[in-house]
Amino acid sequence: MGCTYSVYGFGRKKRLSIPEVVVFVPSMRIPAQCDLQRALKGLIPRDLIDRLSCLRNRIALVAEDTGGTAITELRQALEEYLSILIGLTKKEHGLEDLVEFKWKNLEDGRQETCVANAWFELLSVVHMMAMLTLSEADTLMIPKDYSGSGFRVVSTDCKRDAVDLLLKAAGYLEFCVRNVLGSLPAEIKKSLSKDLQDGVLEAISIQALGQGTEIQFGLAVESQNATLAVKRRLACEQLIYYSQAYQRLSGCDLNHEYGKKHMWFIKWKFLEAKAAAYYYHGLILDKGNEPNCHISAVCCFLAAQELLVESKEACISFCIAAPVTRAPPLWGAMKHLHQKIPEVASRKSQMYGYLLEQEKALQSLPDLPDFQISLRPDDYELPGIDPAWNSEKWENQSQPLKEHLKDSEDEIETE
Repeated sequence: MGCTYSVYGFGRKKRLSIPEVVVFVPSMRIPAQCDLQRALKGLIPRDLIDRLSCLRNRIALVAEDTGGTAITELRQALEEYLSILIGLTKKEHGLEDLVEFKWKNLEDGRQETCVANAWFELLSVVHMMAMLTLSEADTLMIPKDYSGSGFRVVSTDCKRDAVDLLLKAAGYLEFCVRNVLGSLPAEIKKSLSKDLQDGVLEAISIQALGQGTEIQFGLAVESQNATLAVKRRLACEQLIYYSQAYQRLSGCDLNHEYGKKHMWFIKWKFLEAKAAAYYYHGLILDKGNEPNCHISAVCCFLAAQELLVESKEACISFCIAAPVTRAPPLWGAMKHLHQKIPEVASRKSQMYGYLLEQEKALQSLPDLPDFQISLRPDDYELPGIDPAWNSEKWENQSQPLKEHLKDSEDEIETE
């Protein structure tokens, strides 16, 4: 039926270059071969089985042939597949646990999970949509430098589009946690691969919000109209997101391929955000007239400088953790702050050195202000169920599962 046709060439060579990462994308999982025809034959119309098989095979083939880069085509196929797949999750059809669905890791082709449950398949599909969306955001934030000059510019429109994609990805993952995992039996939830743990999914969702805030923060730093208060607020919000993501991930089993690398990424971003928050908090405190304001400001600048050093070390640890990646050239707020923080910390320490000597008792790091976080995941809803599940043709051709099994037993006894 042409289910395995693809316009992409076979024998695609793997890239030997070390990939650059702006938006962290955990390992992508793709469908592996499973026999839908055998499991569903006689239970639903043949054309419905064929459509399920063709779409699933198409998703797997395109993902393997392109390394997951054909995002538009894959997203369209996944949405279409979902509308049919939803029918298998309906209890009235009695088909929920008949098909043994298999998924594997895209990078090495290793089969990770094999589960006979339609809700697991739905979870895996929405998870793949989230990873594709994160990957698309990452692509937007890594411009191609064809001039060879090393000078790369990401347009404001690309940055805003990336923020929209990050909110969309967060919405997919939030949907997985709130609406899908709860529909899986407890024994199946325990058997899921480690990258599908609810804590991991929550961490990636929150991390996406943090990266969206990071991009907004960079735009604010580049803007002449943004006040110090606005910049401090965005830096503090970014810090809150990465702190929450770290807490979620800390309670998970990270002994899998991307687990430790994921934790290093969040540590790196957490330290950068904290350095930025203390820097802008220091600038605001330094506007006060009292000596203790200047002392507190210097403490903030020195803390920011120390955190910046720690963030560089965390970045290196992230890059060398398997699989090896590269950090991008400095961009956004950190492009500015990597120069300004050491400069301001040195200048202000010299300027107020006499106060620091006189008022040693006041040398304590002030608390950062607490803000309500602004970004929320986009709401995601499953597509409508395919009309084929509700048609008269389906009602006439199908028979309840118990009757089907009874007929099969009668045939065996007759033989």
